[in-house]
Amino acid sequence: MGKAELTAMFMQEPMRCSRGGVHEGTNRMPRPKRTLYSKKYGVDLIRYTHAANTVVYSSNKIDDTIRYLSLHDNKYIRYFPGHNKRVTSLSMSPVDDTFISGSLDKTIRLWDLRSPNCQGLMHLQGKPVCSFDPEGLIFAAGVNSEMVKLYDLRSFDKGPFATFKLQYDRTCEWTGLKFSNDGKLILVSTNGGALRLLDAFKGAVMHSFGGYNNSKAVTLEASFTPDSQFIMIGSEDGKVHVWNAESGMKVAVLDGKHTGPVTCLQFNPKFMTFASACSNMAFWLPTIDD
Repeated sequence: MGKAELTAMFMQEPMRCSRGGVHEGTNRMPRPKRTLYSKKYGVDLIRYTHAANTVVYSSNKIDDTIRYLSLHDNKYIRYFPGHNKRVTSLSMSPVDDTFISGSLDKTIRLWDLRSPNCQGLMHLQGKPVCSFDPEGLIFAAGVNSEMVKLYDLRSFDKGPFATFKLQYDRTCEWTGLKFSNDGKLILVSTNGGALRLLDAFKGAVMHSFGGYNNSKAVTLEASFTPDSQFIMIGSEDGKVHVWNAESGMKVAVLDGKHTGPVTCLQFNPKFMTFASACSNMAFWLPTIDD
């Protein structure tokens, strides 16, 4: 049997998930501290909640229910049924117990961790990707790989308050959407060889980033640095590419000795460290030149 591919990762204390389970780690050593198995349902996307040692995650077996899990005792707290196709986006509100999910069933659902019932449902014209802004007041939906819609969380049922249409690229599909921590930028990632950086207020494409390998249409995660000044993404050949968000210039290519495509890349929200992962994980620390 081959190595398990890491499909998602979300940093608080560093954590990773593979096809069969969730691995909890420490900042000191890049090895699992504990493994929590989800062999029946599988694990795909995973996000920490605001409660200690709890996560929500989507599955890749049995059904498309989202599950709320206690890492302390490996017990489910709640189930969130509703999607009938694979969940492709999962975003936790930065301020409360609200989260949103997007699915191949062409819907975005709004949830509250305290209730198993869907709090809001949006039917869209194509496959969505979605994410909260850093203040938790609005969320963005990328639809059909050509349109970004912005919704006010308090009145999402009235439709988007802004819609930005981008030039459609037939060679790739959108796989992710993230806001910068200052809320001024939106990063659109694809399963091709390009990223797009948008002005979050005007919808204008500020930069397109390329020059990294992704010939097999792998879903590669892209991330902002916590200061919103740089953008990073892994590549098919195991390298990590870094661009300056303001100038659009590539400033570094990092080699973490990855043996496969770097599908996950996350920054620690409190410390200047980040993790990148394929079937193995690398932890990165800054260096100070003399």
